[in-house]
Amino acid sequence: MENTVVSPVVQPKVPAVSGIRTFVAGFFLAWLALIFVLGARGAFVAPRGAPPLALLIGLLAPLSLFLVGYRTIPSLRQFVLSADLRLIVGIQAWRWAGFGFLALYTYGILPGIFAWPAGLGDMAIGVTAPLVLSALLRRPGFAASKSFVAWNVSGILDLTVAVSIGRSSRCWLPIFTELFQRLQ
Repeated sequence: MENTVVSPVVQPKVPAVSGIRTFVAGFFLAWLALIFVLGARGAFVAPRGAPPLALLIGLLAPLSLFLVGYRTIPSLRQFVLSADLRLIVGIQAWRWAGFGFLALYTYGILPGIFAWPAGLGDMAIGVTAPLVLSALLRRPGFAASKSFVAWNVSGILDLTVAVSIGRSSRCWLPIFTELFQRLQ
Protein backbone atom coordinates (compact mmCIF):
# COMPACT_ATOMS: atom_id res chain seq x y z
CA MET A 1 0.00 0.00 0.00
CA GLU A 2 2.89 2.37 0.56
CA ASN A 3 3.54 2.41 -3.21
CA THR A 4 0.08 3.80 -4.06
CA VAL A 5 0.16 7.07 -5.96
CA VAL A 6 -2.83 9.37 -5.78
CA SER A 7 -3.20 11.74 -8.70
CA PRO A 8 -4.37 15.28 -7.95
CA VAL A 9 -7.73 16.45 -9.22
CA VAL A 10 -7.24 18.63 -12.27
CA GLN A 11 -8.99 21.95 -11.88
CA PRO A 12 -9.74 24.33 -14.75
CA LYS A 13 -7.26 27.18 -15.05
CA VAL A 14 -9.86 29.91 -14.47
CA PRO A 15 -9.14 32.58 -11.89
CA ALA A 16 -11.62 32.12 -9.05
CA VAL A 17 -11.39 35.73 -7.90
CA SER A 18 -12.23 37.33 -11.24
CA GLY A 19 -15.94 36.47 -11.13
CA ILE A 20 -15.92 35.70 -14.85
CA ARG A 21 -18.17 32.67 -14.39
CA THR A 22 -20.79 34.83 -12.70
CA PHE A 23 -20.45 37.48 -15.40
CA VAL A 24 -20.87 34.91 -18.20
CA ALA A 25 -23.87 33.27 -16.50
CA GLY A 26 -25.47 36.68 -15.88
CA PHE A 27 -24.82 37.75 -19.47
CA PHE A 28 -26.46 34.62 -20.89
CA LEU A 29 -29.47 34.90 -18.56
CA ALA A 30 -29.95 38.57 -19.44
CA TRP A 31 -29.60 37.79 -23.16
CA LEU A 32 -32.13 34.94 -22.90
CA ALA A 33 -34.61 37.15 -21.04
CA LEU A 34 -34.17 39.95 -23.58
CA ILE A 35 -34.73 37.55 -26.49
CA PHE A 36 -37.89 36.16 -24.86
CA VAL A 37 -39.29 39.65 -24.23
CA LEU A 38 -38.45 40.90 -27.73
CA GLY A 39 -39.80 37.70 -29.31
CA ALA A 40 -43.06 37.93 -27.34
CA ARG A 41 -43.49 41.51 -28.52
CA GLY A 42 -42.92 40.51 -32.15
CA ALA A 43 -39.72 42.52 -32.50
CA PHE A 44 -38.14 39.91 -34.78
CA VAL A 45 -41.05 39.71 -37.21
CA ALA A 46 -40.42 41.77 -40.32
CA PRO A 47 -43.22 42.97 -42.59
CA ARG A 48 -43.74 40.88 -45.74
CA GLY A 49 -41.11 41.63 -48.33
CA ALA A 50 -38.84 43.45 -45.87
CA PRO A 51 -35.50 41.95 -44.86
CA PRO A 52 -35.45 40.57 -41.29
CA LEU A 53 -33.01 43.19 -39.97
CA ALA A 54 -34.07 42.81 -36.34
CA LEU A 55 -33.41 39.07 -36.53
CA LEU A 56 -30.02 39.72 -38.13
CA ILE A 57 -29.14 42.15 -35.33
CA GLY A 58 -30.40 39.63 -32.76
CA LEU A 59 -28.01 37.05 -34.19
CA LEU A 60 -24.98 39.26 -34.84
CA ALA A 61 -25.02 41.46 -31.71
CA PRO A 62 -24.27 38.67 -29.19
CA LEU A 63 -21.65 37.16 -31.49
CA SER A 64 -20.00 40.55 -31.96
CA LEU A 65 -20.01 41.21 -28.21
CA PHE A 66 -18.44 37.82 -27.61
CA LEU A 67 -15.69 38.40 -30.18
CA VAL A 68 -14.90 41.86 -28.82
CA GLY A 69 -14.88 40.51 -25.25
CA TYR A 70 -12.74 37.54 -26.25
CA ARG A 71 -10.13 39.79 -27.83
CA THR A 72 -10.13 42.52 -25.16
CA ILE A 73 -10.84 40.80 -21.82
CA PRO A 74 -8.03 38.40 -20.89
CA SER A 75 -10.02 36.67 -18.12
CA LEU A 76 -12.89 35.96 -20.55
CA ARG A 77 -10.46 34.56 -23.10
CA GLN A 78 -8.88 32.36 -20.40
CA PHE A 79 -12.34 31.18 -19.32
CA VAL A 80 -13.32 30.25 -22.87
CA LEU A 81 -10.03 28.47 -23.54
CA SER A 82 -10.35 26.48 -20.31
CA ALA A 83 -13.72 25.03 -21.33
CA ASP A 84 -13.84 21.25 -21.18
CA LEU A 85 -14.27 20.14 -24.80
CA ARG A 86 -15.37 16.69 -23.63
CA LEU A 87 -18.40 18.21 -21.92
CA ILE A 88 -19.23 20.43 -24.87
CA VAL A 89 -18.99 17.51 -27.31
CA GLY A 90 -20.99 15.24 -25.00
CA ILE A 91 -23.83 17.76 -24.81
CA GLN A 92 -24.16 17.59 -28.60
CA ALA A 93 -25.44 14.02 -28.31
CA TRP A 94 -28.91 15.41 -27.52
CA ARG A 95 -29.14 16.47 -31.15
CA TRP A 96 -30.16 12.93 -32.11
CA ALA A 97 -33.57 14.29 -31.09
CA GLY A 98 -33.67 15.91 -34.55
CA PHE A 99 -35.70 12.78 -35.21
CA GLY A 100 -38.53 14.80 -33.68
CA PHE A 101 -38.51 17.12 -36.70
CA LEU A 102 -39.15 14.11 -38.92
CA ALA A 103 -41.95 12.96 -36.62
CA LEU A 104 -43.54 16.41 -36.78
CA TYR A 105 -43.25 16.27 -40.57
CA THR A 106 -44.95 12.87 -40.58
CA TYR A 107 -47.92 14.34 -38.71
CA GLY A 108 -48.11 17.31 -41.08
CA ILE A 109 -46.98 19.87 -38.51
CA LEU A 110 -43.63 20.78 -40.12
CA PRO A 111 -42.96 21.27 -43.82
CA GLY A 112 -40.55 18.78 -45.36
CA ILE A 113 -38.31 21.54 -46.68
CA PHE A 114 -37.37 22.26 -43.06
CA ALA A 115 -37.85 18.90 -41.34
CA TRP A 116 -35.60 16.79 -43.56
CA PRO A 117 -32.41 18.89 -43.61
CA ALA A 118 -32.75 20.06 -39.99
CA GLY A 119 -33.71 16.63 -38.69
CA LEU A 120 -31.08 14.65 -40.58
CA GLY A 121 -28.36 17.21 -39.84
CA ASP A 122 -29.11 17.21 -36.11
CA MET A 123 -29.27 13.43 -36.05
CA ALA A 124 -25.91 13.14 -37.84
CA ILE A 125 -24.21 15.39 -35.28
CA GLY A 126 -25.98 13.75 -32.32
CA VAL A 127 -25.17 10.20 -33.39
CA THR A 128 -21.52 11.01 -34.07
CA ALA A 129 -21.01 12.98 -30.83
CA PRO A 130 -20.21 9.84 -28.77
CA LEU A 131 -17.64 8.81 -31.39
CA VAL A 132 -16.00 12.24 -31.28
CA LEU A 133 -16.10 12.19 -27.48
CA SER A 134 -14.46 8.77 -27.48
CA ALA A 135 -11.70 10.07 -29.73
CA LEU A 136 -11.16 13.05 -27.40
CA LEU A 137 -10.95 10.76 -24.38
CA ARG A 138 -8.47 8.41 -26.05
CA ARG A 139 -6.37 11.11 -27.71
CA PRO A 140 -6.58 14.62 -26.23
CA GLY A 141 -4.65 15.88 -29.28
CA PHE A 142 -7.67 14.96 -31.39
CA ALA A 143 -9.05 18.43 -30.53
CA ALA A 144 -6.47 19.94 -32.89
CA SER A 145 -7.22 17.54 -35.77
CA LYS A 146 -8.89 18.38 -39.06
CA SER A 147 -11.56 15.76 -38.28
CA PHE A 148 -12.56 17.53 -35.07
CA VAL A 149 -12.68 20.90 -36.82
CA ALA A 150 -14.74 19.41 -39.68
CA TRP A 151 -17.21 17.88 -37.21
CA ASN A 152 -17.63 21.24 -35.45
CA VAL A 153 -18.04 23.13 -38.71
CA SER A 154 -20.64 20.56 -39.81
CA GLY A 155 -22.60 21.12 -36.60
CA ILE A 156 -22.50 24.89 -37.00
CA LEU A 157 -23.48 24.59 -40.66
CA ASP A 158 -26.43 22.36 -39.72
CA LEU A 159 -27.68 24.95 -37.21
CA THR A 160 -27.21 27.76 -39.71
CA VAL A 161 -29.11 25.89 -42.42
CA ALA A 162 -31.92 24.94 -40.02
CA VAL A 163 -32.37 28.51 -38.77
CA SER A 164 -32.18 29.92 -42.31
CA ILE A 165 -34.71 27.48 -43.73
CA GLY A 166 -36.95 27.83 -40.69
CA ARG A 167 -36.93 31.60 -40.98
CA SER A 168 -37.42 31.70 -44.72
CA SER A 169 -40.22 29.14 -44.77
CA ARG A 170 -41.93 30.71 -41.74
CA CYS A 171 -42.53 27.20 -40.45
CA TRP A 172 -42.28 28.04 -36.74
CA LEU A 173 -45.65 29.80 -36.53
CA PRO A 174 -47.60 26.70 -37.62
CA ILE A 175 -45.66 24.56 -35.13
CA PHE A 176 -46.48 26.72 -32.14
CA THR A 177 -50.06 27.28 -33.27
CA GLU A 178 -50.60 23.52 -33.65
CA LEU A 179 -48.95 22.70 -30.32
CA PHE A 180 -50.90 25.35 -28.41
CA GLN A 181 -54.17 24.17 -29.98
CA ARG A 182 -53.44 20.58 -28.93
CA LEU A 183 -52.59 21.65 -25.38
CA GLN A 184 -55.90 23.48 -24.91
